Amino acid sequence: MDSILEALNVTATGFVAIFAAVASGALVQGSIGFGLNLIAVPVIAVYQPAALPAAGIILALPMTLGSALREYTHIDHAAVLWTTLGRLPGVVLGAWVVSRLTPDALSLLVGGVVVFAVLISMVSITLTIDRSSQAAAGFLGGLMGTASSIGGPPMALLYQSEPGPRVRATLGAAFLVGTGISLAALGAVGEVAAFHWQFGGAMVPAVLLGLFASRFSHSWLDRGWLRPGVLVFSALAGIGVIVRGLSSL
Repeated sequence: MDSILEALNVTATGFVAIFAAVASGALVQGSIGFGLNLIAVPVIAVYQPAALPAAGIILALPMTLGSALREYTHIDHAAVLWTTLGRLPGVVLGAWVVSRLTPDALSLLVGGVVVFAVLISMVSITLTIDRSSQAAAGFLGGLMGTASSIGGPPMALLYQSEPGPRVRATLGAAFLVGTGISLAALGAVGEVAAFHWQFGGAMVPAVLLGLFASRFSHSWLDRGWLRPGVLVFSALAGIGVIVRGLSSL
């Protein structure tokens, strides 16, 4: 355990907090289609900001793969195509942002993105699902996901009125492709190192734990009990990261 803490450069308290946040985020994403990094990234930013955004994106690989495979018959394949096409320019812009910001400035961005993501996730409007809206959601998701590891809310907002299986499977498949693109873009600008893979790998058990537990929470979460609490927690965490970033300036 000590060797893991040393490799990740975190305290035992920090490791436990991050592990719990990742497991909770995986539980939520496995249940409603998004939420892993909405919960995990603010906590990682507090204890090990140098791990972001690459480690957060790496964490999403097993999460999105598991979500897509579990309900693969419900995947909206057209949505995966158009969100991917829209995501490409967003990823390029996000990678540029990451390469230009200091860790403190990136912390401010992460906090701001989390708060913004919470706000747009709370908007109870119904958007038309077509090629244009799918591409737009992909662009925003690519920009936010590459710059801060939090790219789920735009597409989740677009699909918020769809049946649960379609939401979870489609978002999982689209995020899996998008995650790979974002990771490749960050690697191209030198923002992915061995440390990020170590950090992400150390948290894979937490992802798998949350994904497994989500199998038993679908029906309860569909009643709307957990999502409001998650959004409130995420907003508070995001505000905390913003305050921390401001205090370091």
